[in-house]
Amino acid sequence: MANLLSSAPTHATLPDCFVFPPDQRPPASSQAVSLPVIDLSRGRDEVRRAVLDAGKELGFFQVVNHGVSPEAIRDMEAVCAEFFRLPAEDKVGFYSEDTDKPNRLFSSTTYELGGEKYWRDCLRLSCGSPVGDTKNNWPDKPQKLREVVEKFVGPTRGVGMELLRLLCEGMGLRPDYFEGDLTGGDVIINVNHYPPCPAPGLTLGLPPHCDRNLITLLLQSTVPGLQVSYKGDWINVESAVPNAFVIATNGVLKSIEHRAMTNAALARTSVATFIMPAADIPIGPAEELLGEGNPPRYRTVTFDEFMRVYKTVGARRESVEKAFKL
Repeated sequence: MANLLSSAPTHATLPDCFVFPPDQRPPASSQAVSLPVIDLSRGRDEVRRAVLDAGKELGFFQVVNHGVSPEAIRDMEAVCAEFFRLPAEDKVGFYSEDTDKPNRLFSSTTYELGGEKYWRDCLRLSCGSPVGDTKNNWPDKPQKLREVVEKFVGPTRGVGMELLRLLCEGMGLRPDYFEGDLTGGDVIINVNHYPPCPAPGLTLGLPPHCDRNLITLLLQSTVPGLQVSYKGDWINVESAVPNAFVIATNGVLKSIEHRAMTNAALARTSVATFIMPAADIPIGPAEELLGEGNPPRYRTVTFDEFMRVYKTVGARRESVEKAFKL
């Protein structure tokens, strides 16, 4: 079993396997972008326009007054930090390099293309909706982890579903277009932990990638590290507003490339909530958006097939689009 990064000494020299070639780790611009902040308590027409505009322009935005309680957010942040502080012997039984395993702890995983590893530990949890017995497959330490995650994931999924309804309304689709099988898969939570890194300029916490799901709700860390690709440059994302979710939309709406950087002095932990389709349903352009002069640009495939190709070609936007373009 590979050593967990969070258990490794911070003064260690960076192993060669973590060093990315210079052309794969271009430095970020000195600019920083402040993501649009959308108040979900405002009037529906105003919120719908704001969500659609932000999705078209940058593909990332923040939402506040979303209905997930500050207590649920604080408890989630605390229990995740506590998990990664556990001794390695308390986590080793949950460790697995089997990418098909729905619940696991893994470290410095590579995509199937390229040999570089990235500087991240990740706790991945698969959550039913409602959670029900699926929580019995999660770690039993810390003691409150299962209870806290269950209280967090339900309302967080609800925020994602409401945002999908708003996006549908803005694009001229029926509001319930994404109800049912298109959001019928388990909700996946990735707790990403980036330990202090001895040479942050040589490696990446996560390489450039596009998310593979419908919509992502990210509970940011106060430690900076998220960068987005914008107009040909890598731009630092400023720290999130307290208790805000950063939203990544997945075209009319951009599926924007992003990456995670490391930090020499501070650990960084973020919580990504992914709303997923059911595995065996077809994924393709909405018929309501097609017509004369606007033919489909991508082929229809099952979500299972999409995921197989995504893992094979890598998560770069250009590679994924090329694989499915007509």
